[in-house]
Amino acid sequence: MAATAREDGARSRQRGQRGCEHYDRGCLLKAQQTCEECSTLFGEYYCNICHLFDKDKKQYHCENCGICRIGPKEDFFHCLKCNLCLAMNLQGKHKCIENVSRQNCPICLEDIHTSRVVAHVLPCGHLLHRTCYEEMLKEGYRCPLCMHSALDMTRYWRQLDDEVAQTPMPSEYQNMTVDILCNDCNGRSTVQFHILGMKCKICDSYNTAQAGGRRISLDHQ
Repeated sequence: MAATAREDGARSRQRGQRGCEHYDRGCLLKAQQTCEECSTLFGEYYCNICHLFDKDKKQYHCENCGICRIGPKEDFFHCLKCNLCLAMNLQGKHKCIENVSRQNCPICLEDIHTSRVVAHVLPCGHLLHRTCYEEMLKEGYRCPLCMHSALDMTRYWRQLDDEVAQTPMPSEYQNMTVDILCNDCNGRSTVQFHILGMKCKICDSYNTAQAGGRRISLDHQ
C-alpha cells in the first residue's frame, strides 16, 4: 500500500504539482481550505459541509437548502414553504407553493433548486430560471403551467380596450355572446364575442379562453 502511494505520488509530480508540495495524491487530500504544512490556500471560499472550493463569489451555505449558494447572504432569505432561497425584495410579496423549487423549470426542464441561474417567481407562484423567463417573454406572457399572466398586463389590457372599441365587428357578430374562462382569476362570465379578445367581467383581464359555444342574444334574434 505504501509503495503504491509513493508510485502515485511520483506520477503526480511527473504530471505537474497540484495544490502544494505536500499534496501527493488527490484521494488522500484532507478536505480543508489551507494546507496544514505550508498554509497554501486551496480556495478563496471553502464550505466544510459541502466540501466546495471556489473563488470568492460571496457564497454562503444554506442549511435549509442543503447546498452553497452565491450571495451575498444578506440579499437572500430562505422561504420554508417554497424551500428555496429568494431575493429579499420577495419576502412577504410572493405566492408560496409547497416545495416548488423541487420542480424542474417548465421551459428548459432542468433543475431549479441546485441551479446557479437565479430563479424567477411568477405571480402564480411557479418558478422559472431567470434566463428562461426572459426568453419566454419574447413569445408570450403566460405561465406555461397554469396559463396565469406572468407579469402585470394592466397597461396592455387598457390598450386592447381601445383597439376593441375602434374595431366594430360585422353586423352578424355584433350581438353574439360567448362563455369564457379567465386564466387570471379563474372566473367564468358571458361576454360579447370579439375577434381581438374577450374581456373578463370580473378582473378586466383579456387572458381568457372560450368555454362554450357562441350564441346570438335572444333580444336580437
